[in-house]
Amino acid sequence: MKTLNNTILRGSFSILLGLLLILWPEVALNYLIMSIGALFIIPGIISIFAYFSRPKSAFDTRPIFPIDAAGSILLGAWLMIMPTFFINILMYVLGGLLVLAGAQQLTRLTLARKWATVPLGFYLLPLLILITGIMILLYPLEIMENTFVIFGIAILFYGCCELITWYKFRRRDYIS
Repeated sequence: MKTLNNTILRGSFSILLGLLLILWPEVALNYLIMSIGALFIIPGIISIFAYFSRPKSAFDTRPIFPIDAAGSILLGAWLMIMPTFFINILMYVLGGLLVLAGAQQLTRLTLARKWATVPLGFYLLPLLILITGIMILLYPLEIMENTFVIFGIAILFYGCCELITWYKFRRRDYIS
């Protein structure tokens, strides 16, 4: 019975997450960054709490304040307060890397023409990489939203397949 409930919950939550990503990708993107911020804050708080609640001992020297925990809390708070700032930075870095990679490949192919014949088709993929990088630099948020929509569709299909599999094989004990 427990595996039956896990399958239904997994499928239902996957469908719900897929629909959220398809219908509101920009909101989901902000909440993803905010969740990452929370994942930075929680260990920082635990570390600082452990620092202040440790037992006092006569032979124990006072350890240094956990600066890394405070930094983790500050970074997590920054991620939670300003998620769009980090999304834009991430997209610009990704776009810049793709532009550099595409330009470097095109340059190497052009240089390779000096000693070998380079068919025109070899230029297609580096050109697409270069164009993708330029598009990301020009439209960073829209590209990220489209990625989330595609991911949402995949998660939605996963959830549907999970529920269909459960329904079809619900009498079997090995479906989990």
